[in-house]
Amino acid sequence: MTRGRSAIRTMTRTELEAVLSWAEAEGWNPGLADAPAFHAADPDGFLLAEIDGEPAASLSIVRFGDATAFLGLYICRPDLRGRGVGLTLWQEGMARLAPRTTGLDGVPAQQANYTRSGFVTAHRNLRHSGVLTPAGPDRTRPLEPEHMETAQALDRAVTGFERAAFLRGWLAGDPSRVARVLLRDGALAGLAVLRTCVSGHKIGPLFAADRTAAESLLNGCAHRTGPARVSLDVPEPNSAAMALAADLKLTPDFETARMWRGPAPAQDLHRTFGVATLELG
Repeated sequence: MTRGRSAIRTMTRTELEAVLSWAEAEGWNPGLADAPAFHAADPDGFLLAEIDGEPAASLSIVRFGDATAFLGLYICRPDLRGRGVGLTLWQEGMARLAPRTTGLDGVPAQQANYTRSGFVTAHRNLRHSGVLTPAGPDRTRPLEPEHMETAQALDRAVTGFERAAFLRGWLAGDPSRVARVLLRDGALAGLAVLRTCVSGHKIGPLFAADRTAAESLLNGCAHRTGPARVSLDVPEPNSAAMALAADLKLTPDFETARMWRGPAPAQDLHRTFGVATLELG
């Protein structure tokens, strides 16, 4: 049990930046500018537990509209673990999210705990990492303002839920993230976001009409990363995406399970070649 005076409140964006340093210490390798886009998606969606006025634990409960939410950033300070503060924060967050369908990306060690809280596994995401080497000319182009509405429609169709506020910040909010699109006959055939992280880069989301489009988008990213390490979270049910990652010599080095409590959104995994985890991980 906790000792001292405890409280749970919404954290500020400045506090969110500080909590991301906890994530870095846990080895999550967050992006250099993750916080603003996630905070803009739901300014009230980040909870902080305090003991005697000192930050003790964090939890994100980012809500997307009236029906969907995503949970993450669940961290308790190492020196305060085992005192119940994390569990109390979890229970408060889950109560605030009800009755929304809620998703999370669970590491294997925690999946049984999430199952006991009513979460059901939809599929695994396997993180593939390595160095991308450019192969031929870059056929992608920068995402321009005129592409934003179409990109949001693609994201909505592929993820199965609405997250326009998040996506606006994610696609155009910071120079540490680069959004590239692939056009075919003037239509959007794919979208990739490359973001600079504490170490190397992550790509997500990577949405594409087919493997050829995904390969072109990854080639566009390769033209911008240089020899730095890149990570891509690939949904295991997309066999074309798994094969592409293997052919590019990207090696699986981490996994999560996409889990939902409540009816899972109708995600189009055939066009999902890389997810953008909402864990801030």
